[in-house]
Amino acid sequence: MDSLKKYVAEFIGTFVLVLLGCGTAMLVGCDAVNGGGYILTALAFGLVIVGMAYCIGNISGCHINPAVSLGVLISGGMSVTDFIGYVVAQILGAIAGSGVLKLIFSLGDITDMTGGYGSNGLAGVNGSAAAGLIVEILLTFIFVLTIIGVTSKEAGHGSFGGLIIGLTLTLVHIFGIGLTGTSVNPARSIGPALFAGGDALKDLWVFIVGPLVGAALAALVYKFLKPAKK
Repeated sequence: MDSLKKYVAEFIGTFVLVLLGCGTAMLVGCDAVNGGGYILTALAFGLVIVGMAYCIGNISGCHINPAVSLGVLISGGMSVTDFIGYVVAQILGAIAGSGVLKLIFSLGDITDMTGGYGSNGLAGVNGSAAAGLIVEILLTFIFVLTIIGVTSKEAGHGSFGGLIIGLTLTLVHIFGIGLTGTSVNPARSIGPALFAGGDALKDLWVFIVGPLVGAALAALVYKFLKPAKK
């Protein structure tokens, strides 16, 4: 039953992330001409993490991201069974969030300023999958390394952990939105891509592989850097 509660929490958290994060992007757009859209979208994703961290963090750890769960798995913080359960719940939550956005925007006849339900893409890197991979690997590495460090027993950040993680997600979005739309989260990319179709689906592998590789590297690097126990 405890595991089920964790999975439900991860579903809800990822649902909210996609609903509010991608929904904000759809409303304000992410065109380089209008930099304000960058900031609002980045803040939306970051603030969701802050809110959910203090809401479901004590239940599931508030991963709401398969890449984060992979980093925690490699760090020894969860079992393989829970990892699978988390990832399934996260992907389903992202799909549900995208589905609700489609319903709202369709019924309200609202213009989607992103043209693809806030899906990620390679337009900012001129269609280069290699460049997109590098961006996603590096941004996820930074994000997950921060999470592992902040949540470690040695860090001692206490109740400020959620705020630090949320601000870091905001930061990587500010840099990455103009390049790839900033995924750093396979579930967040899968949900919108399924509804957007086209290039969003064709390039989806970049936003699955990149974040997972970045997360794995972050976990391994932190293991190496972590001070030895006295």
